[in-house]
Amino acid sequence: MNYIPTDIEGVWILEPRLFEDARGYFMETYRKEDFDKSIGHEVNFIQDNQSKSSRGVLRGLHYQKGETSQAKLVRVLHGSVVDVAVDLRRNSPTFGRHVMVELSAENNRQLFIPRGFAHGFQVLSDEAVFTYKVDNRYAPEAECSIRFDDPQLDIKWPISHPEEMLLSEKDLKHAVAFSEAELF
Repeated sequence: MNYIPTDIEGVWILEPRLFEDARGYFMETYRKEDFDKSIGHEVNFIQDNQSKSSRGVLRGLHYQKGETSQAKLVRVLHGSVVDVAVDLRRNSPTFGRHVMVELSAENNRQLFIPRGFAHGFQVLSDEAVFTYKVDNRYAPEAECSIRFDDPQLDIKWPISHPEEMLLSEKDLKHAVAFSEAELF
């Protein structure tokens, strides 16, 4: 596994080694001891989640606050997405900045997002199957959402025409501006 640091401390791109032959391929996508050593601290993932979405779907920017905040290791099993992590750590030199990475079934990349970040993704292919590990339980009472189109964040989503985007009612009507978000 190749661990690539991003411009934001704590966020990592992971590129697994692919072993291919006439039968197909094999790759290791996660090994705890190597993962913890490479990112510099222990993460105890407790749950795996999966979603399927069609082109233009934008999920995010979501996070959980307080004791139920979550670190995530995300990847795409089918299709492609652009994945975004926004730094919500007040004392971070990259506070308010974001990382954007294309994740696809072809490039096999994964993105590690530590606690203290909002997360979202947009589907670029006709459909995408997205999976992620989390290190804390889902807590609806601690769930927060920041507007995907907040001008202060200046995220350049690849599919930006409103008629091509699909968002949940929750993300459209209940997400708050970055300036109003509860931070870490």
